[in-house]
Amino acid sequence: MKRPIRAIAAAALLLAGTATAFVVNSAANAATEICQQYGSTTIQNRYVVQNNRWGTTAEQCINVTDSGFSITRQQGVGNTSGAPVSYPSVFLGCHYTNCSPGTNLPIQVSAITNATSSINYSFVNGATYNASYDIWLDPSPKRDGVNQMEIMIWFNRQGNIQPIGSPVGTATVGGRTWEVWQGSNGSNNVISYLAPSAITSWNFSVLDFINDIRNRGAITNSWYLTSIQAGFEPWIGGAGLAVNSFSAAVNGPATNPTTVPPTTSSPTPPATTSPPPGPAGGCTITYDTNAWNSGFTANVTVRNTGSTAINGWDLGFTLPSGQRIGNSWNATVTQNGQTVSAKNIAWNGVIAAGGSATFGFQASSTGAFAEPGAFTLNGTACAVA
Repeated sequence: MKRPIRAIAAAALLLAGTATAFVVNSAANAATEICQQYGSTTIQNRYVVQNNRWGTTAEQCINVTDSGFSITRQQGVGNTSGAPVSYPSVFLGCHYTNCSPGTNLPIQVSAITNATSSINYSFVNGATYNASYDIWLDPSPKRDGVNQMEIMIWFNRQGNIQPIGSPVGTATVGGRTWEVWQGSNGSNNVISYLAPSAITSWNFSVLDFINDIRNRGAITNSWYLTSIQAGFEPWIGGAGLAVNSFSAAVNGPATNPTTVPPTTSSPTPPATTSPPPGPAGGCTITYDTNAWNSGFTANVTVRNTGSTAINGWDLGFTLPSGQRIGNSWNATVTQNGQTVSAKNIAWNGVIAAGGSATFGFQASSTGAFAEPGAFTLNGTACAVA
């Protein structure tokens, strides 16, 4: 069978409804109930829990705890030859513009040093559902819309349902054997891993699954991991299903966030080698941020609008007062006072004419949030998109 992705229904009416698929509410206290169709909240100041009842008008409610959620009511009835009625879940990262607090996702696959997760489920009898763990990837650092690749891990299934596509064999991933299915729902490609028997609890490496689909040729190291989600896809019933606990962490290359103290000695003499020349014809910077009360993440795109390639780049800018970078990815980022230098790493130093490079960082912030007003690339001023 074919199913739409979590926030896109097969019918045009439901498809139109996904434009507002995620409504962010205030941070969850213990035992917060969400019945709104696309209602969501945060837990642990780190994860987003979402109701995401996208495939039915019937009522669905979830009870959000400090560590997960449970389905308290699910009145929708889906066709087991078609799509499920919803995907209540908890996630880390960005999905349809809803980003979890402080996330460093999207992050490029090549920059991931490790990605781990832990999950504990409670299952029920008499319902038709799968316990679904989703890993989303895209060629761009996407925070909105449909990602091109979805990895689904089916920890359990009950009823006459099956993944998208068709079986393509078995694989050993994370020390377990899985039945592998592959297909497309018309909007994105899906590779699914089915457990031969129910798994209620597991600590594992998300990167093992990413590496497996990369080895299958489905993605490359230049793709981005955008979110990690754990929840349920109910077709019929589902009250009592629960994610008792969920955790996930994705780490990239370590950077030194320490501010360099002002020097009291003589200024450092100029370098004996010349820096790379500025772009011939211009550059444009896109500075996308996701801010919360004590910090933010920034994804920065450096676009070469000139007619010749840039071979080696160093982006300079000044952060507003009170902002301090903690970690970064896809660039070597240093901060001296409020002055920042972001230099290419080995594999992304060349930006072709008309091309771009993207890097990001996470920072703490005090006071009113603001963004840098100007950028220079190899000493040449850039336009700001």
